[in-house]
Amino acid sequence: MEKYSKQNHNRAYQIWLPLLLSLFSVMGMLIGYNLQKTPSVVAFETDDKDHNLQLAPTYGMGRVEEVLRYVDNQYVDDVDREKLTEKVIDDLLDELDPHSNYINADELGSVNENLEGSFVGIGIEFDILEDSIFVITAISDGPSDKNGIMAGDRIVEIEDSIVAGIGITTAGVTKRLKGGKGSKVRLGVKRRRQAELLHFEIERDEIPLKSIDAVFMLDKKTGYIKINRFSGTTYDEFLAGLDELMDQNMEDLVIDLRQNPGGYLTEATRILNQLIQKRNEMLVYTEGKHSTRRSYETKGIVKYKIDDIAILVDEGSASASEIMAGAIQDTDRGLIVGRRSFGKGLVQEQYDLSDGAALRLTVARYYTKSGRLIQKSYTDEKAYHSDREDRFSSGELKSRDSIHIIDTTKYFTDNGRIVYGGGGIIPDVFIPIDPILENKSYISSATYVPEFVYSYLDSQRGNILEMKEDKFISDFKIIDAQYEAFKDYVMKKDSSISESELDLAEREIKTRIKARVARNVFGQRAYFRVLMQSDEVINKTNKILDNSEEYLKKK
Repeated sequence: MEKYSKQNHNRAYQIWLPLLLSLFSVMGMLIGYNLQKTPSVVAFETDDKDHNLQLAPTYGMGRVEEVLRYVDNQYVDDVDREKLTEKVIDDLLDELDPHSNYINADELGSVNENLEGSFVGIGIEFDILEDSIFVITAISDGPSDKNGIMAGDRIVEIEDSIVAGIGITTAGVTKRLKGGKGSKVRLGVKRRRQAELLHFEIERDEIPLKSIDAVFMLDKKTGYIKINRFSGTTYDEFLAGLDELMDQNMEDLVIDLRQNPGGYLTEATRILNQLIQKRNEMLVYTEGKHSTRRSYETKGIVKYKIDDIAILVDEGSASASEIMAGAIQDTDRGLIVGRRSFGKGLVQEQYDLSDGAALRLTVARYYTKSGRLIQKSYTDEKAYHSDREDRFSSGELKSRDSIHIIDTTKYFTDNGRIVYGGGGIIPDVFIPIDPILENKSYISSATYVPEFVYSYLDSQRGNILEMKEDKFISDFKIIDAQYEAFKDYVMKKDSSISESELDLAEREIKTRIKARVARNVFGQRAYFRVLMQSDEVINKTNKILDNSEEYLKKK
């Protein structure tokens, strides 16, 4: 989506913060709601023009300052003024909508880098298993890769501190490994079959954060691209993916946006420009009380000709994902396959504050070409955050007939098909959630797959590497003895796991183990290649893609 509006007008921000505090003093101190329950990445507009904010009246700002002075000078105990201030701000924003929020200075860096598409570090993917840091992979040509760090290595020392067996968290590892570009960090690494620790001094550098997980051919003519979010580099990654697929004679394309929480609006619209050939085709428009209507249209400059297109969505597809799905649906350019999307139609803009924090404020709503607002109701905040659980209990995730259409206003696609707003994008082809996800023993056992695979790979990594990725995907099998070993392993770890329940999921467990082996040995693409072989949504999409015109006709 479009890049954050980064304002440098400190005077305006100095006005904003007291204003927020004063508004809070009127409302009182409410219990803040857990903002992490909403998608972590949301849609943004970029406004390149200068912001001359016309702020509202000060609403008794002097009273706030007066109260704070009394608290500082007269209150019986010491108070954490910064913590109090942040709570007040969070409580105020809770009264607005679920996606307006305050980001403190400590968190802002990691929030921004997730969307900008890079960070400074040593370039590894890791897991914490059995209280140890295991390297999944060293990013190609990154600092760790260049220094000889390998998949399967176990990091036991960072600088001069032991980090194995101390209960370290992912956040703790990240904090120790990140640092300024050009700075160095010393690692002590335990490598299988080597008695002594290996020591490395690695210079930190800029590491790309990929927003596209995988690009490969599903069959001889159908390409697949999995987008995990819309960051500042997504469009460039997407074009690179198209280049790769076209070199393999791709004709049709499946874009997987399942569990994609959104991101930059313009990255989604730039990708749509490569999918819709017609010039000046409306894609989406935004509008708000203080934000004039802004339309995003196609430019008619398409690099590649793509025949049939399918967009995969589910209840975790939000924001920019819904913009893309809505545009493809309204223009009848392709099929939307899966389950009803999240339902986020609000546009945020980010305002940097003078203390290094930021205010992310909803400034507009977005509407699809047909005029649909797909934002679901947030008048009941508890219901808003429990929406996925409610869909499960209502049966919606299992049956299209259980989808409750809140806004019954009829909107029309270019072909005259009826579509609805008011709560996400309803797919053209509904595919129910995999019933295996109701198997509690399977869900519990899946958490032990990574550590089981590490143990398995200690003896098998060399043999698997000799196979090469394509042969592994087509020929490698998890045999019954390995499944039984896994079953014994997890049942010793968790006594609540039922053997009979687990056996019902044997095929899925074998697939998950194979996928994890593929990821550890060959990388993320191989992981998705394995999973997609048995993915019902993919299998159904492949069968209907050639007949997509039938689904796109007016009924």
